[in-house]
Amino acid sequence: MLEIASIIILGIFAQWLAWRIKVPAILPLILIGLVVGPLSTLRTADGSKWLEPIFTGTKGLFPGETLFYFVSLSIGIILFEGGLTLKRQEIKGVGPAIGKLISLGSAVTFIGAGLAAKFILDIPWTIAFLFSALIIVTGPTVIAPILRNVPLKKNISTVLKWEGILIDPIGALVAVLVFEFIKTTEGENFTAHALSQFGMILLIGFTLGFVAAYGLYQMIKRKWIPHYLLNLFTLALVVGVFVLSDQLVHESGLLTVVVMGMVLGNMDVPNLKEILEFKEALSILLISILFILLSANIDLQDLQLLLEFKYFLLFLVVILVIRPAAVFLSTRGSELTTNDKLFISWVGPRGIVAAGIASLFGLKLTQLEIPYAEIITPLVFMIVLGTVVLNASTAGLIAKWLGVTLQKSNAILIVGAHKAARLLGKYLTDNKRDVVLIDSNLTNVEISKKMGMSAFQANVYSDDLVDNIELNNVGFLMAMTSSNEVNNYVLDRYAADYGENGAHRLVSSEEMMDSSNNPEVGLFSHTDDYINFSEVARDHPEFHEVEVNSSEQYKKYIAGLHANERSIPVFLKTKDGILKILGSFSTTEEVTQGCKLVYMGKKFDFATA
Repeated sequence: MLEIASIIILGIFAQWLAWRIKVPAILPLILIGLVVGPLSTLRTADGSKWLEPIFTGTKGLFPGETLFYFVSLSIGIILFEGGLTLKRQEIKGVGPAIGKLISLGSAVTFIGAGLAAKFILDIPWTIAFLFSALIIVTGPTVIAPILRNVPLKKNISTVLKWEGILIDPIGALVAVLVFEFIKTTEGENFTAHALSQFGMILLIGFTLGFVAAYGLYQMIKRKWIPHYLLNLFTLALVVGVFVLSDQLVHESGLLTVVVMGMVLGNMDVPNLKEILEFKEALSILLISILFILLSANIDLQDLQLLLEFKYFLLFLVVILVIRPAAVFLSTRGSELTTNDKLFISWVGPRGIVAAGIASLFGLKLTQLEIPYAEIITPLVFMIVLGTVVLNASTAGLIAKWLGVTLQKSNAILIVGAHKAARLLGKYLTDNKRDVVLIDSNLTNVEISKKMGMSAFQANVYSDDLVDNIELNNVGFLMAMTSSNEVNNYVLDRYAADYGENGAHRLVSSEEMMDSSNNPEVGLFSHTDDYINFSEVARDHPEFHEVEVNSSEQYKKYIAGLHANERSIPVFLKTKDGILKILGSFSTTEEVTQGCKLVYMGKKFDFATA
């Protein structure tokens, strides 16, 4: 009991520590596993580990093959969650460079790393290419903390983000297929039987995965599952499908759940966000437990193998030759500059899927007594740890050296995507300002996207918003929800992250009635709360610009708009076209010749004001 409790406590502590020091969680998880596992043998009198995952003799947690079963099921659940994030529209929306990076780039990595492993380490072709398949992936959970702390140009952060999201399940799928190919061909001639087995794995994986996803979709849509059981029912179904697939064709379960997740994630499933959030929480717990166990299961002699120079040489070839070759070949003809490509080449940390599947396949192939199978796990762990440490510690310095950081954060984050906020966002977008709208209401988000704006569904009380790479270039924050409590929370929680150039919120009804209590962070007008703003947007959804050439004229026009219930001042446009967000008390703005006052609502006759 002490060991199990310690794993859970240490795992969650590692997750917290990673959040606190802003590094990928996989780094402290693996290091803790190594400390309580192989490295602890240097401190014990009998050379035993503090934590022994596999029961041998009188000590250990998992007897027989139960660790193998736990790892297999855990990876299945993690890959299902990864599959849920792979959206068809995201593939259509990404640029040619990203598309080539996950296709041509993956092929270059697969072939290049396989050849390098074969000739540098002198290992069998099958093991070499299993290794290369495992290091294709660069998961978003590893890249996100790095990019979150480095203010990169938007095109670079977009490429790295979408590469991580799209390549995660794709890389896992390639690794599964290579592993199954080894299983069906190792120890026998390349026969029709081996091809038949390989084909059956593909057939069962894709067929059962699709059928299971469609079946779950119909059950949710027809409300055959009560809401309080939805997440647990989905979990049980994923586990059941994984086991059934494995029973039909041995080792096809991983492919099946990846396909199931991909298909389900691209359907219009009610409550899909809740399922995804539950699976993310479960994946975090499983990852925390899994990687401490898998790191602890590595033997000291396996780690000592990595001290040989040839393993270090392979690591250098992977990060200094293969990764740059994949990036530069994939981005030929793109708008990315040479320095952009160099930075993308440098940031390629391997993540949780690589380490997890490597451990699983290493265990399986070692049990089958496949030659050199025992080096798969420590070899991939070396790549994972090496790339994470190297990228996390040097990404900021390399970005500054190459000059690929943002000079100024000018994008605008609007919290709330109701009609009035959408009209405001559309005006800003038409005036060439980067705008992102977020809302908990999916319908509002979808309407915003159809209007050509960047928008996504989000809960402001979730930490996911802080880790969102799409918001790296945000420097203005506008809280425009119907709840004053939410607006206040948004400013308190996110002003430091996203409001470096200005953070504002709509005034409340109480503040509007009492002008002496009007906050400094009030937005647009002290005479217009959410209700007034929404009514104006409903009745007069249009923007007007009037020229103002002096501070006195500007103050007069502002006073007139404040007295008018159907017009709201929103921006001051400079002669150069720069838009300044107006505060609720905006009489102190510096006005020069050629400025324009932008207001929303009914056209106002300033001559009679």
